[in-house]
Amino acid sequence: MNTDTHVAHADDHHHGDGHANAHGSFSTYMLGFVLSVVLTAIPFWLVMSGALPSKQITALVIMAFAVVQIVVHMIYFLHMNTTSENGWSMMALIFTIVMVVIALSGSLWVMNHLNSNMMPIHQMNGMK
Repeated sequence: MNTDTHVAHADDHHHGDGHANAHGSFSTYMLGFVLSVVLTAIPFWLVMSGALPSKQITALVIMAFAVVQIVVHMIYFLHMNTTSENGWSMMALIFTIVMVVIALSGSLWVMNHLNSNMMPIHQMNGMK
């Protein structure tokens, strides 16, 4: 093999994987960690102290904190943005969200309509 072909590619260490600026620094990881701890501690305090007047409001606030924490994890730890990998990671995220929504809504639909599809108790006694 000719040594000139290897010399021509000696400075190319990136291999086209797009990791040149994808990884965060220590400070961004620490910021993500601190945000995650705060976004976990506040709902924990809300539940333990009973600061909100009703359980329904507490549950809604906890779900809002969970959504914010998911976004923090995606940005600071998974390094997802609209420009990484030419948008394929964002497309995979959208596909995953659509599949989860379909699975959850289908499950809730089935559970909600189970009572109307069940056989009444007095008809079950006659089947013995």
